[in-house]
Amino acid sequence: MSSLHTHRMAIFSCEASRYFAEKVVEAMNRMRSEGDPEVVLGPLELARFSDGEFQPSFAESVRGATCFVIQSTFPPSDNLMELLLTIDAAKRASANKVVAVIPYFGWARQDRKDKPRVSIGAKLVANMLQAAGTDALMTCDLHADQIQGFFNFPVNHLYASFDFLSILQGLKKKFKDTLTIAAPDMGGAKRVNAYAKNLHTPVVICHKTRARANVVERIQPIGEVEGRDIVIIDDIIDTAGTLTEAANELLRRGARSVRAFATHPVLSGPAYERIDASALSEVYVTDTIPLDPSKKDLQGKFRVVSLADTFARMILRVYNYQPISSEFPL
Repeated sequence: MSSLHTHRMAIFSCEASRYFAEKVVEAMNRMRSEGDPEVVLGPLELARFSDGEFQPSFAESVRGATCFVIQSTFPPSDNLMELLLTIDAAKRASANKVVAVIPYFGWARQDRKDKPRVSIGAKLVANMLQAAGTDALMTCDLHADQIQGFFNFPVNHLYASFDFLSILQGLKKKFKDTLTIAAPDMGGAKRVNAYAKNLHTPVVICHKTRARANVVERIQPIGEVEGRDIVIIDDIIDTAGTLTEAANELLRRGARSVRAFATHPVLSGPAYERIDASALSEVYVTDTIPLDPSKKDLQGKFRVVSLADTFARMILRVYNYQPISSEFPL
C-alpha cells in the first residue's frame, strides 16, 4: 500500500462522519497487503466555546503527510464549517496534500440559477473548499454531474451503483421479467436509464409538477406499470414527498410492488413518517448520512448499504496514484 508513495498517509474524521470513517479504516486494514502498516484514524480534537464557536486541532504531526479528511456536509452547516477549519489546520500544519472526502456533498441541489436573485450554493462551497486549501475532492453521487466543473482541482466522483447493482441483480433473479426501474421525476431519467441498460429492464419515468418547493402537486407515470415490480432510483431522499407520492401512484396504477434505492438519506421533516405510511415495501439507502436514532421505530422499511469498502478502495487508489475507472459499473 505504501510502496508507491513517498508521503505517509493520514486519515482523519470530523465529528459528524466519525461513524463512517471508522468503517472506512476497518475496511482499509482488511485490504492492506502483508507487511503494510496498520491504518489508524488520526486524533483530531475539537475545542468548543460557550458561544458555539469551535476550533479543530490535530493531536499529532501531519507535516509532509497526505491527509484524507472525512466529513459529509449534511445539516447543520456547522458540519461544513468544521471541515473547512480542519482542512485549513492541516495546510497550516504543513501537510503535503489534503484530500476532502465528502461522501454526501451538501448544497449540491443549488447547482444553477433556476430563478432570479438566488445563489449557486454548490459553486460557493467549491470556492470555500479551495480557499481552505483542499488539493482534491472525493465524493459520491453528486446531485448534478456538472458540479465537478465548479472545482479547480481533481474530483474523484464515486457512484453508489457499484454497491446497489448486486442487490438489484438479486431482485432481477427474483422477479425476472416483471422488474422495472423507475425515476421519481424527469431529472432522474439519465440515472435510471443507465441502471435499466445494465439490468435489461424496462423504464418508467414519473412526470412531476410542484405546487411549491418540497410540495408535490401531481405525478404522472410514463411507461408500463400494471403487474410490474418497480424499483425507484434517486440520489437523495429529503422530505420523501416526491418518492412516496410516486410509490403510492404506481401502486394505484397496478404495480405489484414498489421499492426505492437512494444514495443519500437526508430524511428531513416528515420523511420517516411518510415512508412508513407509504406503499414502499423497502427503501435501500447508504451510510453517507446516518439514520436518525430517535426515529428507530420508523426504520422498519430501511435497508442500509455501506459504502465504506468502496471509499476505502478509492482512498488507497488515489493515495497510490492508481486509476479508479474500474469502479464505475454503469
